[in-house]
Amino acid sequence: SSETPVKVSGEVCGLAKGLHGFHVHEFGDNTNGCMSSGPHFNPYGKEHGAPVDDNRHLGDLGNIEATGDCPTKVSITDSKITLFGADSIIGRTVVVHADADDLGKGGHELSKSTGNAGAR
Repeated sequence: SSETPVKVSGEVCGLAKGLHGFHVHEFGDNTNGCMSSGPHFNPYGKEHGAPVDDNRHLGDLGNIEATGDCPTKVSITDSKITLFGADSIIGRTVVVHADADDLGKGGHELSKSTGNAGAR
């Protein structure tokens, strides 16, 4: 149902130990690697935020934590993303960033747009 929270789960290898920003980006285009995936999925023009914030991009799913061993397990349940309608995340790109997402609260010039999460 469109009202049911969405669970995103999987495994990622090759991550350095620590937190890594985890976001749904606007496009499902990976012809130029993650650079063609566009910005964070943000159909309502909100600022970057934490998954629990009302003022956040729909694609803002916070951080995953890598232990340095492969694989890093991902298990995120989110009540704002959906698999239905115009706001569906189906066909979009999920990006793991090099650095931790500051959840829009870091005070860096990129905090309110990307969470200053670093390279894709």
